[in-house]
Amino acid sequence: MAKWTPKHEAPEPLEGPVVATITGGTILWFVLFLVQLPFYGWFADHGHTWWLWTCLAGAGLGCVGIWYVRRRDAAIKRAAAER
Repeated sequence: MAKWTPKHEAPEPLEGPVVATITGGTILWFVLFLVQLPFYGWFADHGHTWWLWTCLAGAGLGCVGIWYVRRRDAAIKRAAAER
């Protein structure tokens, strides 16, 4: 079997508003958690409480993501300023 080799250069990664995107997603997960919270009894009766905890985990991991991308963005700006 022959080794696969690319025929062209890989494109540059897209840089957008990463911090805003991660923050928006985190807020969305937390809002979904809050919207489902009043229906906890229904979720428990039907064995779907994992829906609630998935939203809460998404919000928690999003907080870690916000911390990470803010530090990454600051490091990119520092590196650009040093050049």
